Amino acid sequence: MLGILSLKTIQLGFCSADRIVEFIDIERKALLKLKQTLTDPSHTLLSWVGEDCCKWSGVGCNNITERVNMLDLRNHDEYDADEATDHAFGGEINPSLLVLKDLVYLDLTMNNFGGVQLPSFIGSLEKLKYLNLSDASFGGIIPPNLGNLSGLLYLDLSNYPFEPIENDLHWLATLSSLKYLNLEGVNLAKPTSYWLPTINMLPSLVELHLPFYERDVAC
Repeated sequence: MLGILSLKTIQLGFCSADRIVEFIDIERKALLKLKQTLTDPSHTLLSWVGEDCCKWSGVGCNNITERVNMLDLRNHDEYDADEATDHAFGGEINPSLLVLKDLVYLDLTMNNFGGVQLPSFIGSLEKLKYLNLSDASFGGIIPPNLGNLSGLLYLDLSNYPFEPIENDLHWLATLSSLKYLNLEGVNLAKPTSYWLPTINMLPSLVELHLPFYERDVAC
């Protein structure tokens, strides 16, 4: 009996290892599809070669499962305006991201997506806990299905719209785990009557940043 149990354990171990290799290959191909649709003027993604995508620049993986759980595409020249423009990612966020089922961290800060709509499929990355879209030059309406990200702890939408657009922010009320929220630069003209009650419904929120509007002062 002991021998049979040992054999089953070995077989299960091989199956588990095979599954890990399979997932790594699937996620590697998904990242390569993303690379194809991004413009990369500073050639940051030249490191995205080889079989082990966990070693690629900006990619992080779970130490146990080896599944991709972090994607840091932040423009690290953000504090130099001229350099930031030259080195910013642009192009398109490929829906291949949906393959990354364990993704908890996504940072697209200080890139230049030229006013294109933020893809609504971002709201289907259900395990996200950190989402930073600050100064990424997305435009259009903020997709309300971001409200599906119920486990989100950190959301930065500062300087989100390429052009001022009125957004419906009712979906914020479903982000019950949210601790940090930055809405600087988001047009709150439409949700004026309800944005404060909506934010007051967030039980875990500890830090909130709102737009600053300058008003003409009569002398």
